[in-house]
Amino acid sequence: MASYYYLMSSLPMLRADGTMPITYEKFLSYCKDSVSGANYELLENLSVDSKKGALISEWAEFYSAFKEELTYQRNKKAEKSAPQPTGVDIEVKKTISAAVNDENPLNAENTLLALQFDKLDSLIGIHSFDDYALFGYAMKLKLLERKTAFDQKAGKDEFTRLVRGLEEQINRIN
Repeated sequence: MASYYYLMSSLPMLRADGTMPITYEKFLSYCKDSVSGANYELLENLSVDSKKGALISEWAEFYSAFKEELTYQRNKKAEKSAPQPTGVDIEVKKTISAAVNDENPLNAENTLLALQFDKLDSLIGIHSFDDYALFGYAMKLKLLERKTAFDQKAGKDEFTRLVRGLEEQINRIN
């Protein structure tokens, strides 16, 4: 297993409640000369749904169960029938349930992001300068990349646009 003392120590800290300090492209540029060709290719193609790479197979198992539970909880809230997933930790179930039932969608997303960061931290464990730490960092960066897509003003503008459209349709019917 490779050691990445300089690379890992030069990367900025990532926090679920923080901003994205570097882009994924910048991260890849740091990795270019430090990781093997095979690992670099895995990093280039990494997504939250990936299944290959150090730590990633364990992440994939968690993420699959996470998505199943999230879908179940959302269906349950919408009063749709759905099979109840098995094998999900009770604390994960509670956290997902709290997020799904949160009235504020941004708070809900932040709760889910924090849960995913916590899982990655537990998978990384004591690894600091190896493939586990590198792939864990990359996955956290991918999660933060998604978070940057949340724009409260844009969301409010879109909501307002949709409400106005509905009001216009109602006015045409009356």
